[in-house]
Amino acid sequence: MKKVLLGMSGGVDSTVSAILLKEAGYEVIGATLNLFPNGSCCSYIDVKNLCNKLGINHYILEGKEEFKKYVIDDFMDCYANCRTPNPCIECNRYLKFGLMYEKAKDLGCEYIATGHYAKTEYSEEYKKWILRKSKSIKKDQSYVLWNIPKEMLEKVIFPLADFESKDEIRQIAKEHDLSVASKPDSEDICFIPDGNYKKFLEENSSIKPFEGNIVDSNGEVLGKHTGLYNYTIGQRKGLGISYKEPLFVIGFDKNKNEVIVGTEKELYKNEVIISDINLLLFDKLEDSINVKVKTRYSSKEADAKAIQLNKNHIKIIFDEPQARITPGQSLVMYIDDIVVGGGKIYTVK
Repeated sequence: MKKVLLGMSGGVDSTVSAILLKEAGYEVIGATLNLFPNGSCCSYIDVKNLCNKLGINHYILEGKEEFKKYVIDDFMDCYANCRTPNPCIECNRYLKFGLMYEKAKDLGCEYIATGHYAKTEYSEEYKKWILRKSKSIKKDQSYVLWNIPKEMLEKVIFPLADFESKDEIRQIAKEHDLSVASKPDSEDICFIPDGNYKKFLEENSSIKPFEGNIVDSNGEVLGKHTGLYNYTIGQRKGLGISYKEPLFVIGFDKNKNEVIVGTEKELYKNEVIISDINLLLFDKLEDSINVKVKTRYSSKEADAKAIQLNKNHIKIIFDEPQARITPGQSLVMYIDDIVVGGGKIYTVK
């Protein structure tokens, strides 16, 4: 019987994943990451009880140091440098598909699994293992999985890949008389449960309110801001300035401590360069290729051309200008429903 280490948070997705893996004939071992000084964001006791009910072993994996280094410190560093981080993507890379994978090997597991909505499979067309979108397009999470090491794809199982709705998952939990069937989804950043990231930054980093100028793209001063970290690309409300037409945050000048605003037209950009790239479908892009891209988890896909500049950078040229492109966020490339790869938005033009 093949063994699989399953990341379990205590939610309905990972719990039903355990059921599906058992029904598929795997020996399932549950694992919960201990990421916080005072315990996990979920209740270990609850997860232990779920595993006992399902008849599977459960381990708590220590990951506090790695989580602080790769997720929390990165989160604070991004805001200190006028970039908007995506901590879930860093956690996936270093914890769920890093630390947990190493633990899986120690336990003699051939595979690891999570409750993400995505799919891995072998492609005859490309002669390799690939990452695809899940059938549930509304729940698809392939965007946050672009930086899984490609050599791991054949070792990763996403049991929820072929489900088309969350209702199906909850129904399975009900049929097994599990209390998590009606447990709501968590949408907050796990280490900021109250959602107040500004307070978190002020209390845990050197970032403090530091007033500066709000300027237009020509450098004309239009008002004052309360700290660069309090603003995001595309923000319209809360600027405290009046103008003949609506203004939006379009950028920052860290050296001058300035928030730059512009009209809606100025929000739209023609191209970006991404860094820290991870290609899953190819070893490198030999030529310009046509792709569809997502510039944030909730954004619609846009048609674009991708050109690899060097080992660490790819230029993305949009067929039509795109709005609210935010440095620090991930850009993920697709061909049909296959993840080509991705990177972090580095510069915008």
